[in-house]
Amino acid sequence: MRDLKIVRLFTYYILGIVSIFSVSIFPQYFSTRENPDAPGYFEQLFSFGKGMFQPETWIYKFERSQTGGAPMMEIMGPAFIYSMQILLGALITGFSIALFLALGSVFLPKVVLSPFKKLLDVLESIPDLILATLLQVLSIMVFKSFGVDLFEVASFKEKAYFAPIVTFAILPLVSMFKILLLMIEEEFLKVYVTFVKSKGINKFNILIRHILKNIMPLSFHHIKIIIWGTLSSQFIIERVFNVHGLTYHLLDNFQPITIFVTLGLIFTPFYFLFQLVDFWLKEDQPLSYETRRGSWVHKWRAGNIAGVVRRFFENILFSLQSINFRKLSPIRPIINLLFTFGRHMKNWKFALGALFFIITISYSVIYSVTTDNHVDQVLLYYAEDGATLLSAVPHAPTKPFFFGSDKLGNSLFDQLVIGAKYTLIFALLIALLRVLGGLLFGVIYAFHLGPRTQQWLGKLIDSIHFLPLSLVAYILLAPILLPQLKGYNYVFTYTFTERILLEMFILTILVVPLTSLLLGKEIKRVLDYEFIASARVLGGSRFHLFWRHIFPHIGPRLTILLGTQFIQVLLIFIHLGIFKFFFGGTKLDFDPGGSDPPMSITNEWSGLIGEIGRTTIASGRYWYLWILAAFMLAIFAMQLIIQGVKEVQQVKVGVLYKLPKIRKVRVKQVSEAPSYQITKNSFKVIGSVDKREEPEAITKKERGVKPEFKRGFERGI
Repeated sequence: MRDLKIVRLFTYYILGIVSIFSVSIFPQYFSTRENPDAPGYFEQLFSFGKGMFQPETWIYKFERSQTGGAPMMEIMGPAFIYSMQILLGALITGFSIALFLALGSVFLPKVVLSPFKKLLDVLESIPDLILATLLQVLSIMVFKSFGVDLFEVASFKEKAYFAPIVTFAILPLVSMFKILLLMIEEEFLKVYVTFVKSKGINKFNILIRHILKNIMPLSFHHIKIIIWGTLSSQFIIERVFNVHGLTYHLLDNFQPITIFVTLGLIFTPFYFLFQLVDFWLKEDQPLSYETRRGSWVHKWRAGNIAGVVRRFFENILFSLQSINFRKLSPIRPIINLLFTFGRHMKNWKFALGALFFIITISYSVIYSVTTDNHVDQVLLYYAEDGATLLSAVPHAPTKPFFFGSDKLGNSLFDQLVIGAKYTLIFALLIALLRVLGGLLFGVIYAFHLGPRTQQWLGKLIDSIHFLPLSLVAYILLAPILLPQLKGYNYVFTYTFTERILLEMFILTILVVPLTSLLLGKEIKRVLDYEFIASARVLGGSRFHLFWRHIFPHIGPRLTILLGTQFIQVLLIFIHLGIFKFFFGGTKLDFDPGGSDPPMSITNEWSGLIGEIGRTTIASGRYWYLWILAAFMLAIFAMQLIIQGVKEVQQVKVGVLYKLPKIRKVRVKQVSEAPSYQITKNSFKVIGSVDKREEPEAITKKERGVKPEFKRGFERGI
């Protein structure tokens, strides 16, 4: 069994290397696709693979130097070590601080812990670029005011460590702390904790000896996702702090062999590290005979691969035929969606986040329609006399523009308003495509794949966590979004529509395997419920099970996943914007002697990100941070929506309770209580034989005597 695990380990690794090998040739292929004499993709791939066995291929060529080149690993090896020193330092720092904070927060009162959680939500909504920029601003302001250099804000003669590590550590610190705190709170509610408490063990020993041991395997899965996000952030942080790591040398020599070596160096150590931890946690347990019997491996032994594939598609076709399209109404889902939206709008967090998107997108569309995307521009701002120059580009806020201008004198506010509809709508659309694609393939994963195939596919898709998403997106989008210099002009290889569709497709397809695996496991979890077995016994088809039972259960999960994917898309827009990769294409100066900076064709927000840099902050142009503030508001609004959906769902399932307001009732004093006297008529009432008949001698006051008083009179007599 151990030998089988080792073979499986290297098999998955080889498949990952083959995927990296296939991706490495994409930029070269896309840049030469319009050339009729250029070879096709597989011809270039075969040529690249053949050249891998030649020593001259493994040469790092210095494009900015005339000295030729150097052996590849002599350049990429030290760069990889420098990048890993920063990354591992940030991860160890962030995870260690998160662990100590999570353990210590258990002993804090809720009055202190609640505002601390809200502060973490705010920190999580701040993009990594803003954190890096704020650190640089802080260091520059302290140096200007007091002459004290806190730390190196960029690598020049000496390598910068402190600022990149601090910036990297914030994301894993916040994310890991929230996950650990949630798992610890849930673990304290379990039965075994109550049993241990009954033995007299104190809270600290329970936390260290039992709870911490039980949450470590589950937290390991979250660590992989956090590291995946940190790897994407490293791509941009190295650029901001001028770190001469893997990113610097990749951009300096953007060739297939450099891409292959960079991705391979990142993929290899993390892959083997997590696989060894998987074996240590003993998660890869052998399947029972009953499980193997329904797997594709057993079917392969019973037949051939053609029969397996044929039966797979026959099952899908049978599921499609079982759908009763007559009962499917296109209006009912819309009505249910509006009803669900209205119910969630009662939650103030969801309502506030939703109103931000509705108002911002509506105002952007109205402004574009009424002004035809007009952007005010002032190069030189004079006083009323027309001779006194008050300011030149870029203009500071208040005059002539309230939010200031860019280097060309264009109003930042106008550009933010015009670009809002492109940024927010297409980010939401890409996130929606990721969720819908993941839902489609997740259904196939849960209903039509055997356990063995699910396990194999899960391990293969899990390898994507070891490749930085922003870096892969940069590699694939470089020849699409940037125009090529032909003659004396820059010409786009693809049309505007093709560029948008290709970018949406690439940013979607990179994440669909992960969302498919996530939703597929979620659907499998719901399929194990008892009411699903009852529905199957009653003859419910697969479509009926999904539409009537599974979809209502995973609906809130889909909304939360949509929000997280939207935030991830915005972060990718920010990362690509630093490298002048703008949504829809980057407009370069068509005049070879011109000095206009690269601009976005659609005026979306990432087109303004390129304006922010060290020289901008050092020169005191702090109003450029409005650009990052727009991204931050959008991310924070989406986090409010996610939190609102969670609260509504928790109230629905009974985790949280909404207590009705208690009406204040005026309580009468004891002295004000009416006094009752025992009279002759009272004895007649009690001693009456026929109690169904009410004596006429009872007064109105005695008729109002409460039942408990009457019972008291009877007991006393």
